[in-house]
Amino acid sequence: MGILREDVVVVSPAEKAGDPTVISVNCPDKTGLGCDLCRITLLFGLSITRGDFSTDGKWCYIVLWVDGKTNTRWDLLEKRLLEVCPSYFSTSGIDYYRTVNQQPKQLDVFLLKFWCSCDRKGLLHDIAQVLFDLELTIKRVKVSTTPDGKVMDLFFITDTRDLLHTRERQSQTIFHLKIALGEILVSCEIESAGLEITTFSQGTLFLPSSVTEDMFNLELPAGHPSGLLTSNPISVTVDNTLSPSHTLIQILCQDHKGLIYDTMRTLKDYNIQVSYGRFFANRKGGCELDLFIVQADGKKIIDRNKQNALCSRLRMELWCPLRVAVVSRGPDTELLVANPVELSARGRPLVFHDITLALKNLNTQIFSVEIGRHMICDREWEVYRILLDEGDSCHVPRNKIEEGVRKMLMGWE
Repeated sequence: MGILREDVVVVSPAEKAGDPTVISVNCPDKTGLGCDLCRITLLFGLSITRGDFSTDGKWCYIVLWVDGKTNTRWDLLEKRLLEVCPSYFSTSGIDYYRTVNQQPKQLDVFLLKFWCSCDRKGLLHDIAQVLFDLELTIKRVKVSTTPDGKVMDLFFITDTRDLLHTRERQSQTIFHLKIALGEILVSCEIESAGLEITTFSQGTLFLPSSVTEDMFNLELPAGHPSGLLTSNPISVTVDNTLSPSHTLIQILCQDHKGLIYDTMRTLKDYNIQVSYGRFFANRKGGCELDLFIVQADGKKIIDRNKQNALCSRLRMELWCPLRVAVVSRGPDTELLVANPVELSARGRPLVFHDITLALKNLNTQIFSVEIGRHMICDREWEVYRILLDEGDSCHVPRNKIEEGVRKMLMGWE
């Protein structure tokens, strides 16, 4: 006897307009499962308004209440959620407590290369939207504009469906790009990236020291540029008195896009398991989290230094999950956005999508883009370097660009 595979993930549609959709997951447990599930909900653009997590260390039950969109592909979401749940079914029966987690398959990287006859506002966002709709993940980008106004785009992508090596899938991708870009698309090719991605993935070797010191400071500052830290303080406290076997982490903070993901990825990186947890976001934009946790050895966190380190990291990750700055790059203006990479080597979903959407809304054109990964302060960061078009960027103040991009990334737009 056991749960049928289709019962592992159940998506219950909202009963009426304004009600949340309820996602329930019932499967064997693994450290970081909550992070993986929340990452997928973030990838699909869903906002978690409430959550319950419980496990006995072997089997878990998770319920998420989410606000969806009219175009949310719920069937596809259910399929993607199911893929990260530990395997338990075989022809010979159900292996309830399988300890070896199935690692996701390493997807092949492909180079999407095309020329456009001219640039236009929102071009990169339109491309990003097409790739997102087709479940093609952008790993690296290099975009440049020639002196005569032509645009050359190099997108290093992977295919969630693992079909981009087929002619049919490549033709489908090119077809949708032609529809989105119209007559300005001159040529479009898709080929295996091969060893080329190895060199390209290193990104730009040099980041200015002033940028790295300011953007990647891991200490929580006394104030916040927008005053949010003062009006919405972040509280992270530890309590070992309420449970004989678990440490309670209580968090009070302002809500933002991907907040539960940021919390869970931090705990996953620390190899900490959530045995029971509750999350609630109120209508005033505040959030409350109660998380009963244990270390990898199944014990509560007694060491004060470990407690302080964990609380400090959680405060920083919830206050500033992404770093945004507009700086000078010689005579030009450059937008820098950085997000920490999970220890599993996965970056944050939809960052490029949201950056290009924010710039499109600000009527700010992009001249070139570089995306690379850098080891800074003993952590790996995914860094987006976007050189803004000089003719347009001067019309929008730098602080407005930085504010607009940050609000889009944080879901405050």
